[in-house]
This record gives sequence, C-alpha cells and structure tokens, in this order.
Amino acid sequence: MLVVVSDTHSTDGHRLTNRTLDAVREADLVVHAGDFMRESVLDAFIDEADSFLAVYGNNDGSEIRDRIPAARNVTYGGVEFAVTHTRRGGNTALSMFGRERGADAVIFGHSHRPGFHGTGPIPLLNPGSHAQPRGNRKAHAELEELPDGGLRGRLVTVDGDTFETFRIVPDE
Repeated sequence: MLVVVSDTHSTDGHRLTNRTLDAVREADLVVHAGDFMRESVLDAFIDEADSFLAVYGNNDGSEIRDRIPAARNVTYGGVEFAVTHTRRGGNTALSMFGRERGADAVIFGHSHRPGFHGTGPIPLLNPGSHAQPRGNRKAHAELEELPDGGLRGRLVTVDGDTFETFRIVPDE
C-alpha cells in the first residue's frame, strides 16, 4: 500500500493518530507532500515508516530543504507520480508540472483540502492534512495495486472513514 500525507505543520512530532498512524506503519511506501515545519518532524516520519519519500513545502526551513527536494518523481504499482508541495497557477500549473516530469499523476499539498481531480489532463491528488485540516477533514490517501494494472485509491479520515474513492491507470 502507498500512503500519502501532507501539511503536518508540527513542532513536536509526526502527529499521526488512529487510522493514519496504522496506515503509515502498514505501508510499503509513504510519500509526504511537504510542510513538516521542523527537522525533528521529518525525522519522526522517517522513524515511523518502513520506506519514506518526501518533498519540502513553503513552511519548511533550510534544515529540511537541505535534506529533501522541492519536487521528485515516485513510482508505485506501475504509476509514475510527480510530487510537489504546490505550484503557482493552480490545477493548470500542477498538470503542466506532471506532464513536464513525464508522470501519470501528480501528488501535491499546500491547500489542506483533500481531494482527487481526475477529469483534467492529468490526475491530481491532494491528501489534505492529517494534523491541521484548516476547516477540512483530517485525512490522508491510501492507494493499492490493482491486479489488472493501476491503483485503486481512497481518501480516508484519521478515524478510518473513506469519503472519496478513485482509480489511477498509467498511460500506456
């Protein structure tokens, strides 16, 4: 399982609880789309997850920026993701970013609004924030490989309730 989180905004640890904590511990890979706030928070995620990749966000200082990139590509289940915290220009800029990086989908954060946008030129996934939802649900994303290719995903609250499902199929 691939687990996607973002926007922790913590000064004292990963702030993972309930289903989100369980999912991170169960995951084959955890991807964080930025805004840890402190280096110790990044380290707490690294300690909790078996395999962890991340990008930095606009609220991450040099101690984090020196350790992880602003953007990266991640492949899981045959799907290539372009990962960033944000891009100026909204969904259009995010789609262009994904295309420029040769990705099948984009993972991003910043807005704290969980959602999957699959109707544009390239699917966009924002897991929301598990720790500081800013008026939205505390959430993360879970994606599992499908036997016929691609990924089945869901957006999940920290209490384990699924509120959106989606599918991502790689470009052939």
